[in-house]
Amino acid sequence: MKYRALLTMLVLLPLMAACGGKNDGSENVSAPSAETAPATEGTAATTADTAAPAAAAGDTAAQGTPADGAAPTASAPVVPPEGPAPVLGKDYVEIPNGQPYAPLNGKIEVVEVFGYVCPACARFAPDVAAWKKKLPADVRLTYVPVAFAPAWMPYAKAFYAAESKGLVEKTHDAVFTKIHLERSLPGEGQPADPAKVAAFYAGYGVDEKEFLALMNSFGVDAQVNRAKQFAMKTGVEGTPSIIVNGKYRVTGGNSYADVLRIADHLIAMERAAK
Repeated sequence: MKYRALLTMLVLLPLMAACGGKNDGSENVSAPSAETAPATEGTAATTADTAAPAAAAGDTAAQGTPADGAAPTASAPVVPPEGPAPVLGKDYVEIPNGQPYAPLNGKIEVVEVFGYVCPACARFAPDVAAWKKKLPADVRLTYVPVAFAPAWMPYAKAFYAAESKGLVEKTHDAVFTKIHLERSLPGEGQPADPAKVAAFYAGYGVDEKEFLALMNSFGVDAQVNRAKQFAMKTGVEGTPSIIVNGKYRVTGGNSYADVLRIADHLIAMERAAK
């Protein structure tokens, strides 16, 4: 019941916005201009006061896609994408010399560049989770966290620490819930608190001190920097952003569902090219 209530709240919230800046550590916060404004890079974010999480912790199984690119547990058959074909320059842009973030077994890669502190990412998460369940076996969804502001950094580090422990799928939606609904983890405009973030993950069976040390490790720093470089190379200026096979960045869409519809077309383009 609690999860249904959260989804109801989600529907009532402003639909489209983006968080972040231009990888310069800044963070712009304002109300969206329209209920269905496109989720383009650089669009100002709504505040955390109006954000809704992807799912309530403990009420349902986590919906997050494994960050290592593992295929969904139940993939759907390949079906033609719906709606008109996207328009280059309007609905998507081509990325010069673009490369996938993490190529694997010839699959078509879809990356969501996101941040846990970003309210728009919290609203987008349920759509991504539902879409993921319908992905064919030749498509891989990968989360790439970026840190547009100091408050984002502990969560980007925690994501990769959680990945190394196999916890991303269990914790992904719960992090959004703790930040944006329960307010038990720091959000925008609040000081970063790595120890508090580590304490949250300790609830999933890891040692808190060990996890905090892992967050601050050289290996995790390297992964965070790699994510930042990928975001810069693909022209990401705000979150959430969708990148297909490192070649295309979705820039259009009148709703979150429409953003994913455009992604479906770009996936089809890549499949045809193969």
